Amino acid sequence: MKKILLGGVVLGLGYLLFWPVPVEPEVYEPLKAPGMTGEFEDNDAMAALELIKLPDGAIGPEDLAVMPDGTIYTTDLAGGLYRIDGAQPEKIEDLGGRPLGLKAGPDGALYIADSYRGILRWTGPGQLETLVSEVEGAPLVYANQLDIARDGTVYFSNSSDRFDPETMGGTKPTSVLTIWEQSDTGYVARRLPDGTVEKIATGFVYTNGVALSQEEDFLLINETGRARVHRLWLTGDKAGEMELFLGNLPGYPDNLEAQGDGTFWLAFASPRVPAEVLMPYPFLRKVLWRLGPKVRPAPIHRGMVMQFDENGNILRDLQDPSGRLGVTTSALIVGEDFYVMSLDGPGFGRGFAKDLPEVRR
Repeated sequence: MKKILLGGVVLGLGYLLFWPVPVEPEVYEPLKAPGMTGEFEDNDAMAALELIKLPDGAIGPEDLAVMPDGTIYTTDLAGGLYRIDGAQPEKIEDLGGRPLGLKAGPDGALYIADSYRGILRWTGPGQLETLVSEVEGAPLVYANQLDIARDGTVYFSNSSDRFDPETMGGTKPTSVLTIWEQSDTGYVARRLPDGTVEKIATGFVYTNGVALSQEEDFLLINETGRARVHRLWLTGDKAGEMELFLGNLPGYPDNLEAQGDGTFWLAFASPRVPAEVLMPYPFLRKVLWRLGPKVRPAPIHRGMVMQFDENGNILRDLQDPSGRLGVTTSALIVGEDFYVMSLDGPGFGRGFAKDLPEVRR
């Protein structure tokens, strides 16, 4: 019996220490998370939002796009396309894939960052085309969000070149894997009006939201894996230069949405997780990964979005401690309504914009 127990212990240790896993952690020493204090003090400002459920049990309305005629679209985890500016969502079409970022283009088309297929363009039922599936000769592995300039240039993020969400169980587990590993293969690219595709910024740990400034002189870039936002200058004397715009945030930034008035909305997928204390120790992170999904780090369901201006001043911070919206991914004011979207929730939050807290002065 003792030999059997000893053998089991040896096998268990061997598994924890040496069993192959896909993650190859890199050393990272994060700054101490600021927590929900100061400008991010605990509140329940999203409590008044109504949860609008998608039909037929669908989940995951990640983003929203406002079309020139006022129609608002979202998509779901299974690739369904919905119109959501009415009282209840109306399913329009099954697009397939896993659409994430959405944006209306100056040509009136709906542009989609599909994490499985790349950058797509939709002009109506049955009319879906692929614009970008490769970047500089390599597959576009993990398209995430996009924004479109007035001249039709499409700016988009690729979260990782290491892990393909279509083969790794979806976008949520792939995001956790990438951030836990801290590999910096994420990048931002653009598709010019003539069809040319080029990288414009590289070296990110899980690139996520992107948004153009009102004058289109810079692009904001969310780096989820390092809890920060960068600013990439596109024009002027600083063109091509990148600088830290917002750093050491209390959560992991997901999508960015330009409000159109010189302000932006940023949604946090999760507060910073306690497991960050293991980031300086690659070996321990690998051991923890071998313990399985129930032990691995995961997003905390605690909704949070913030609005800020082009100087980085925080104007509003709205939270949902109950987590009823799941992983919050996007936020935007559209007309009289305020929307908050979700990666894995059964629907999205909607309320009256007039009921939002006053902008901080």
